[in-house]
Amino acid sequence: QKTHLKSVCLQYQLYRLLNSHCFCLLKNGMGLIIFFLCAYVPKTEAGHCKWAEVLKDLERIETSKDIDVSLYTANADEDVKCQELVMRCFFLEIEVIIQECRIKNCSKTQDVWNIWKNGNESFGKSKLTSTKSEKCKECEEYEEKNFTEFVHNFVKVIQRDCK
Repeated sequence: QKTHLKSVCLQYQLYRLLNSHCFCLLKNGMGLIIFFLCAYVPKTEAGHCKWAEVLKDLERIETSKDIDVSLYTANADEDVKCQELVMRCFFLEIEVIIQECRIKNCSKTQDVWNIWKNGNESFGKSKLTSTKSEKCKECEEYEEKNFTEFVHNFVKVIQRDCK
């Protein structure tokens, strides 16, 4: 309970310090310039690809010899309007790989699980915003390819999305 009390006291002191100095800075022009620069810089730094973690894990599993499945594999050159649907198809197939790894006790099970988990976090709670058009295929309409080709196309699609 002492630790909690110290934490509350420290938070209050920080609040008072920030409240007195930050708001004073915003009253003059230079303070506003500094504020906007500070607000802008983190956004440019955080502007990296939201699929970066997925890409790292795909590189880890790419050479796996114990994952032997055929998967519906979207083409990397699908219409840009279908990008979100294509990504979702790849993540649906990752679920198939997870099931296969559970059955066969693959050495890369954790990496595959990480791809699925990080992919879901990247999608967030957003609904599927892409509308189905004549140009977009259903996942099952794509050709079935081996695991290596699947990973290769998945990487290409992510790299395209990150440009």
